[in-house]
Amino acid sequence: MNEDKYLFKQALRPFSFSVALVVCLTGILIAHHDGFVDYFTSGLILVAGLLLQAGVNLINDYADLPLLSSSEYTLSRARIRANALRGLCCFLVAALIGVYLVYLTDLFLLLLCAIGLFGALGYTLEPINYKHRGLAVVLVFWFMGVLMVLGAYYVLALRITSEAFYLSLPVSLFTSLLLLSNELRDYESDRAQGIGTLTVRLGYEKAVLLYICLIFVVFALVAFFSLISLMPQGYWVLLSLPFALWPCRFLYCDELERKRVTPLTGRAFLVFGLFYCGALVL
Repeated sequence: MNEDKYLFKQALRPFSFSVALVVCLTGILIAHHDGFVDYFTSGLILVAGLLLQAGVNLINDYADLPLLSSSEYTLSRARIRANALRGLCCFLVAALIGVYLVYLTDLFLLLLCAIGLFGALGYTLEPINYKHRGLAVVLVFWFMGVLMVLGAYYVLALRITSEAFYLSLPVSLFTSLLLLSNELRDYESDRAQGIGTLTVRLGYEKAVLLYICLIFVVFALVAFFSLISLMPQGYWVLLSLPFALWPCRFLYCDELERKRVTPLTGRAFLVFGLFYCGALVL
């Protein structure tokens, strides 16, 4: 097992911060479009979202503790525990911001925050550990996608609309796509260690097909939203399609080359997100 992956910079996974940034910004911009503008509160939402993403990343490796060999146990264990502690601190600060936002709104936001925190902690921590149960790709769509978009929208608008829900779907699906790319990258090691991710359970070929289908559904939804005028400028988002397709050329490479799939998918998510948020502004 590679000990470098437990270094703080590696465990933080900065490429994934595009998820929190884009998802929260989507909810904020939908609210701004509907006439609910508060820049200070919007900034707090973004900070809380980034802290939540950092926390999830830093505790992600905690489930690896039982899998460590005796030769790497001491150093890796220390790094994993230190990162998990930092992750919990991120959750604490995010929770404090959440308490303030609940004070500004109502208890319904507290329910949304509680569900989100439960989902974040349950990603790799027992007894839930839905990563090992093959549920991560599905649940991340809700916890780190739809719920965060609607939560950001609710803080500013004090309501949830069907339009906000529909507009949350493309970015939420791309969030699942990014996580799926992570599972595809780690397929061999996860299978060898008995980690039952969705990719391990489906098999590599079917997981690749799911990856391609998710790309298709994301851009099909954007095109449909543009056609029905839910997002009139949505056709601009289609310019980001080449970035989404670029990682596909590495899906059938060897294990070393395939490691490029995840950062490239993260870059594609960021480019897609910027176009998507730009279309919302327009």
